[in-house]
Amino acid sequence: MSEAGSSKQGIQVISRAVKVLRALEGKPDGLSLSAIASEVDLPRSTVQRIVGALATEGFLISASPTSRVRLGPSLVSLGSAAKVDIDRVILPYMKRLSREIEETVDLSVQDGNSMIFIDQVIADSQKLRAVSGVGDAFPIHSCANGKAILASKSDSEITAILANASFTKLTPYTLSEASSLQIEIEKIRKKGIAFDREEHCEGVCAIGIAIEDPYGRNIAISIPIPSVRFNRNKREISEKLIEYKAIIEKALGASLQ
Repeated sequence: MSEAGSSKQGIQVISRAVKVLRALEGKPDGLSLSAIASEVDLPRSTVQRIVGALATEGFLISASPTSRVRLGPSLVSLGSAAKVDIDRVILPYMKRLSREIEETVDLSVQDGNSMIFIDQVIADSQKLRAVSGVGDAFPIHSCANGKAILASKSDSEITAILANASFTKLTPYTLSEASSLQIEIEKIRKKGIAFDREEHCEGVCAIGIAIEDPYGRNIAISIPIPSVRFNRNKREISEKLIEYKAIIEKALGASLQ
């Protein structure tokens, strides 16, 4: 076989292995070899060879005595390493953005119907500032970052995410009904940016935007702002956030090359 032919065959094997892994995504009970073969449109014998190779490396493990397989622990360590790398890519831009707008910048990730704050750059230049704790969880319907993530999803995905949401009214301004939230989501889709107008905490507003993560996490950047500064700075900060979304997504893409 020629070098070009060998290279092409190697790429095909990798592509097929990725298809098998993706077929098992979101299936904690696993799938049988026949079910995987049907999902990826490959012969069962081919799937069996791929599954055997992936299992040897710990990427797949047995899910039942009846030959079902599921994603394995080696993927967890790879995912954790990827998360750390991505956060390291984003953090310098968060610091630069915080210096330019003189406000705190938060990084968060969706977890079901909540947004978890995973990193933060605090603006020391402001005596009055809004700060959320790293590790805090906000209901997705009540915060700018959460609404930005929802707006990036299809209507069916939004319905699934909000299926178990309580729509707790945290302040008099919280959008506590699915219909009013959907109207807000349509506005966000048009503008590309989300606002929290004292919906999670009275006296605190926020501006948020979803970031396209090459590893598939639903992440967002948000700027919490005391309400006394919100209206006069809203346009400038929104423009900066849109600018940095493009910069960060470009940097994340470059980090994979």
